[in-house]
Amino acid sequence: MSSLIPSLNISIEAPNILIEHSDKLMLMGSCFSEHIGKRLSDCKFQVLENPNGILFNPLSVTHSLSQYIDNTTIDTDRLFYLNEIWHHWDFHSRFSNINKERAILQIQDAIKTAHLFLKDADWLMITLGSAFQYYLKDENYFVANCHRAPGKLFEKRLLKIDEIQEALVDVVESLKYFNPKLKIIFTISPVRHIRDGVVDNNRSKARLIETVHHLVEQFDHCYYFPAYELLIDVLRDYRFYDTDLIHPNFGATKLIWDQFHNIFFSKETQFIADQMLEIITAYNHKVQFPETDNYKNFKSKYLNKIIQLKQKYNYIDFAKEEAYFSNQNK
Repeated sequence: MSSLIPSLNISIEAPNILIEHSDKLMLMGSCFSEHIGKRLSDCKFQVLENPNGILFNPLSVTHSLSQYIDNTTIDTDRLFYLNEIWHHWDFHSRFSNINKERAILQIQDAIKTAHLFLKDADWLMITLGSAFQYYLKDENYFVANCHRAPGKLFEKRLLKIDEIQEALVDVVESLKYFNPKLKIIFTISPVRHIRDGVVDNNRSKARLIETVHHLVEQFDHCYYFPAYELLIDVLRDYRFYDTDLIHPNFGATKLIWDQFHNIFFSKETQFIADQMLEIITAYNHKVQFPETDNYKNFKSKYLNKIIQLKQKYNYIDFAKEEAYFSNQNK
C-alpha cells in the first residue's frame, strides 16, 4: 500500500500495522517533532512529546531513551551553574531553574513519566535533526544542549555513520526487549542547519538518512516517513518556508501532516482525527457577539457532536471542550 505524489513520483510505503486513534505515541527529537506532536494532541491522541525537551542529534536521543528504559536516577554531576541558573547537559533549558533541587526534581519526574509511558506505548516517532555532536572538551562527553555556554568549552564533531548506526541499533534492540509491541517511525527533520554551512548540513543529513534506512531494512518494526524529502524535493518553493527561509511554514507542515495522516493512520483513525480537528477549531473560534442565538446554536451543535463521539469513543477526554460548549453564557 502506498501513496503517490504525482509531481515527483514519490511513493510512500505504509506500515503493515497502521496507527489507531487509541494508540499511545511518544515523539522525540528536533523541533519538527513538536509540529507533529501538536497536531496529534489537537486530534486527541495519547501523546508524550520530547520528555527531555528538543533533541537534535542521535547520541542525545539514544542516551535519553536509555534513561527512560532504565528509569535512571540522573547524574547530578552533569548539572552546572551558569548565569545564576542551574542547567543539565542532557536536558533542554525548559528544565533549568534558579533552584538546583527544583531542577533535579523536574528532570527526575520527566524521566519517570517517560519510563511509564514508553513501557506501554504503541509507537515511538524519532525525528533526527543533525549528525553534528557537541562534546565537552575537558570531559570528552557529548551534550544535548549547550545552554549558550561559552563556545570554547565545546568541540564540534560530525559523527560517522558507524557511530550513529551502532547507537541506534543498540537502543532499538533495548526498546524491543523493554516493550515488545512498540513500533518505531524514523523521520529526518526537514529543517536545514545552515549554521553548519550548506555543504556540511547536507553531509549531516545524508549520514542520518543512510543510517535510518539501514535500521528500517534490519528491523521489521521500524518504518521511515520522508518528511525531509517532502519539504526539500516536493515543496521546494520558498513560499513553503518561514521568513528565515529555513523552517517550514504552516502550509508546509500541514501538507506534510496530511501525508502522514493519509499513509500511517487507519481509515477510522483518519475519520476520528478529522472530527477532533473540527471540534478543536470550533473551540478556538473567537466571536464578536457571543450572546447571539446564532452562536448559542453553534455551541449546541458541537456539544451534540461531542456527546455522540463520547458514546462511541469513551477513552477520549472531552472535559475541556464539553464544559466550554455547555456554557451558553460565554
